[in-house]
Amino acid sequence: MSLDPQPLAPALEAAEAAGWTTVRLDLSGVRGKAELMRRCGDALRLPEWVGGNWDALADALRDLSWLPSPPGGGRLLAISSWRGYAGARPGEWETLVEVLEEAVDFWREREPSGGELVVVLADPEAGPGPVAGAPPRTPRLKRRRG
Repeated sequence: MSLDPQPLAPALEAAEAAGWTTVRLDLSGVRGKAELMRRCGDALRLPEWVGGNWDALADALRDLSWLPSPPGGGRLLAISSWRGYAGARPGEWETLVEVLEEAVDFWREREPSGGELVVVLADPEAGPGPVAGAPPRTPRLKRRRG
């Protein structure tokens, strides 16, 4: 996952035009892990077995069987209004970013010719934000999730 500025609307339009499955996750007003997990569950239509913890979310993002992508297509997760959560809970935000990076890497390795997962971070009111799905950032130490 890399953090290169990209506008949200063109990414969504391009993904939809290419036949990708798109999911929009709005984090406005989210200030804690429980609310974040609920929003992720709702937006991604996660199965009931997915618990409200980081490891369960990571496992779900490596499964995605309930969120099909068409042949040769992929999945785009567009996260908006994330800056408030990142500022209110920087440690949790870092863990979420790690979970998303691992999922992006997993799908890139598993489906090199399509079917991958791309994550776009943006704040429409503040302009473009970072995008995930390109080569990974400089590696960092893994933190234990709880």
